[in-house]
Amino acid sequence: MILLVAAPVITFLILFPPPQRSAAWTHVSFVATAVQRAEAPIATASASQSVQQSEPHPDRLIWLVELWFVGVALFSLRATGGFLLIERLKRRGIRPVSSELLEMCQRLQRRLGIGRAVRLCATRLVPAPAVIGLFRPIVLLPVTALSGLSEAQLEAVIAHELAHIRRFDSFVNLFQVAAETLLFYHPAVWWVSRRIRVERENCCDDEAIRACGDAVGYARALTLLEERRGAPLLAEGISTTPLTARVLRLLGLEEMRGGLRGAGFAMGLLCLAGAILVGNGFWGIAKASAGPLTQTGQPAAIRERAGVELRSHAIYRPTLAHSGTSWAPAQAASRDAAADQQSAEGSGSSNQVAKQGFIEQMKAAGLKDLTVDQAIALKVQGVTPDYVRQMHALGFSLNVDELIAMRVQGVTPQYVQEMRATGLKLTADQLVGMKVQGVTPEYVREMQGLGLELDADAVVGMRVQGVNPEYIKAMRATGLKVTADQLVGMKVQGVTPDYAREMHDLGLQADADALVGMRVQGVTPEYVKEMRATGLKLTGDQLVGMRIQGVTPEYVKALQAAGLKNLTADDFIAAKIQGITPEFAEKARQHGFENLSVDKLVQLKLAGVL
Repeated sequence: MILLVAAPVITFLILFPPPQRSAAWTHVSFVATAVQRAEAPIATASASQSVQQSEPHPDRLIWLVELWFVGVALFSLRATGGFLLIERLKRRGIRPVSSELLEMCQRLQRRLGIGRAVRLCATRLVPAPAVIGLFRPIVLLPVTALSGLSEAQLEAVIAHELAHIRRFDSFVNLFQVAAETLLFYHPAVWWVSRRIRVERENCCDDEAIRACGDAVGYARALTLLEERRGAPLLAEGISTTPLTARVLRLLGLEEMRGGLRGAGFAMGLLCLAGAILVGNGFWGIAKASAGPLTQTGQPAAIRERAGVELRSHAIYRPTLAHSGTSWAPAQAASRDAAADQQSAEGSGSSNQVAKQGFIEQMKAAGLKDLTVDQAIALKVQGVTPDYVRQMHALGFSLNVDELIAMRVQGVTPQYVQEMRATGLKLTADQLVGMKVQGVTPEYVREMQGLGLELDADAVVGMRVQGVNPEYIKAMRATGLKVTADQLVGMKVQGVTPDYAREMHDLGLQADADALVGMRVQGVTPEYVKEMRATGLKLTGDQLVGMRIQGVTPEYVKALQAAGLKNLTADDFIAAKIQGITPEFAEKARQHGFENLSVDKLVQLKLAGVL
C-alpha cells in the first residue's frame, strides 16, 4: 500500500525534477541543442516536430485532472461522514459499563501489555463492538452484546478490540482511507486495502485467542454477533470480514482446506511428471523401432532399451535371509505401489466420511437440506446429532434456529424432563426463556408448594422480578390473598410487605390491586395520616383519586379555613378539578356568602360574579 501511494509521488518527481537539477539539465540540453542545430538543423526540426506530435493534448489532461478532483471530492465526503459519525458516537448515546467489565478490561490490558488509557462504554447506536478514537481510544460494546454473551465470550470480544488498540490499527486504517480517497481509480489499491482489513481481523482474532485461550468459545461469540455489522468506516470492529471464513480459520478448517488444495496440486504435478516420463519412454521406443531386427523378429534397439529400463526401474530391497542382500524385481514394486494406492484410497474415503459424518448424522437425526451456514452454526454451538434425537424424542419439532437457541442457553433433555415433571406444558421458546432467566425445577416446585397456579409466563415473570418464597409468605402474613400475576405487579411497583402492613394497620382494607394503585400514585402512610388529620374518612380509591388530582392536606385545610365545612373527599376532588382555590373561597366568604357548597362556588366562578 505504501508503494502504491508512493508511486505517483515518484512519478511526479521524475517528470518535474527540483529546480537545481532542472537548471543543470536545461544547460546541458541547451548545449546539446546548439551542437545539433549546427550539425543537422533539418533533423533537429523534424525531431522536435515528432516530439510535439507525440505529446498528449493539454485539454485531455485538464479533463482527466478535473475528473480526478471530482472523484477525490466524492470519496472525501465518504470519509467525512465516517468522521462525523464517530464524533456523534463520542458525544451521544454512550454510557459507562459496570465495574466488573471495567476490571476485566484493565486485566486484559495488562495481559496484552497496553499502557494507554482506554475507555470502555456501552451504546445502543453500534450493532457490533468497535474501537473509535486515535489518541484516546474508546471501546464501544452494544447493549445487546452485554446481555447476549457469556462472560468468557465477552472477554474474548474485548480482547479482540484491545488488540486493535495495541497494534495501532486506527492509524493504519486512517492511512488506508486516505489512500482509497486519493487513488480511488486504482483497482489494486482496493484489493490490497481489503486484504489488509482481512488480515488485520485475523491478527486480532489470534491475539484474542492467545489472551483467552478458547478458540471455540470465541467462534461461538462471532456467530452470536453474525447479524450485528455495519461499524463506521473509521472504526475498528470484529464484524468487518465474512463470518464463515473467520470461523473456518479459527476452527482450523481453513488450513485443512488449504492443505487439501496443496495436496491436490502436488498430486497433479506428480501425475503430469509421470505422464511426461511415460510419454518420453514410448517416444524413444517408437523412434528405435526403425533399427535392425534380431532373430526373434524384434528390433535390437528395443531389446537393449527394454533391458536398460528394467535395470533402471528395479528396486533394491534388503532382506534378512541367510543368503544376505537380494534384489526385488519390478513386479514386487508394482505390488507395493498398488497396495500404497489402495491404502491412499482408503484413507481418502475415511477422510471423506469424517468430513461428511456430521452432516450425514444430522440428516439421520431429521435435519435435512442444511445450508453451509447452518451446518457451521450447529457445529460451532455444539449441537450434536444425539442432542437433536433426544429433543425429537421429547416431542419437539425444532428447526435449526430453535436447536441452536436451546443449546446456547443450556436447555438439556434432563432440564426438559424435570420441568415437565412439575406439570408445566412448555414450548421450545418458553424453555429458552425460562433457562435464560434462571428458572429451575426447584423454583417451580417451591412456588407450587405455596399454592400458586402457574404457567410458563407467570413463572418467568416472577423469576425476573425477584418474587421468592419469603416475599410471598410475608405478603400473606399481612392478610392478602394474592395470585402469581398480582405478585409480579406488586413486585414491579415496589409494594413491600412493610408497606402492605402499614396500610392494613391504618384501617385500609385494600386488596393487591388497590395496593398497587396506591403505590403507583404515591399514596404513602404519611399522606394517609395527614389526610385523616383533617377529619376526612377515606377509602383506598378516594386516596388514589385525591392523589391523582393533586389534593394535598394543605389544600384541604385552606378550604376548610375559608368556610367550607363538612366536605367529603369527592367534594375536594371536584373543587380541585374545577379550579376552586382557597383564595377564591376566601373572597366569596368576605363578600358575605356563608355556608357555600362546592357547586355554588363553581357557579360563582363560571358566572364571573367575583
